[in-house]
Amino acid sequence: MPLPTVILPGYLESAIAYRQLEQSLQQLGFPTVTVPLRRRDWIALLGGRPVTPILWQLDRTVKQILQQYNTSQINLIGHSAGGWISRIYLGEKPYFGGVKGKSTLWQAHPLVATLITLGTPHVSQERWTRWNLDFVSNNYPGAFYKNVRYVCVAGKTIFGQRRPGSWLAYSSYQLTCGQGNTWGDGITPIAAAHLDGAKNIVIEGVRHSPRNPGIWYGSPETLQTWAQYLA
Repeated sequence: MPLPTVILPGYLESAIAYRQLEQSLQQLGFPTVTVPLRRRDWIALLGGRPVTPILWQLDRTVKQILQQYNTSQINLIGHSAGGWISRIYLGEKPYFGGVKGKSTLWQAHPLVATLITLGTPHVSQERWTRWNLDFVSNNYPGAFYKNVRYVCVAGKTIFGQRRPGSWLAYSSYQLTCGQGNTWGDGITPIAAAHLDGAKNIVIEGVRHSPRNPGIWYGSPETLQTWAQYLA
């Protein structure tokens, strides 16, 4: 029987942006819920502050779903920043910004059968986000937990160039992986969206965000490419 699935939104996104993805996964037989974030919940994290408030909400949602469906594991989908935040959630290392009495917040890898990251920048050269991403890379490199299936999905849509129409992509890629002239989804370059040891997938023509016009990672046209790996 398909496991229940939890979606963790990307940076500055709210749960409502993932309603269509929820419905599509439910039609495939996966009971699905999105961590109930509001866009303003991200404001406290601006400037590279600890993502602990998001982790608390993720943990609360996962525990509720485990209890509701009387199961021991879930699938976890992290979009954009939600992907590397999910990797912190899986882990066992003390994370800056933690609170006494919240030790069970970490060590969640036994609860997750499959982690799917969609357009996640797993590395960064940008100083405001680098601390968090270095924490993940240094403590949990690659597909770190062998009991978890890691699936990392990237988009090949816009080639970054210093010219109108691709300048934003160039700048974002440069800040993320240190190279602007490369392929990505318009925000995250392919080189940053994959992990060593994971099932790494590239989908052509998908844009980074559910708010972008056209097709994104969670659109019905592209969903089956990665949803087949859900447990």
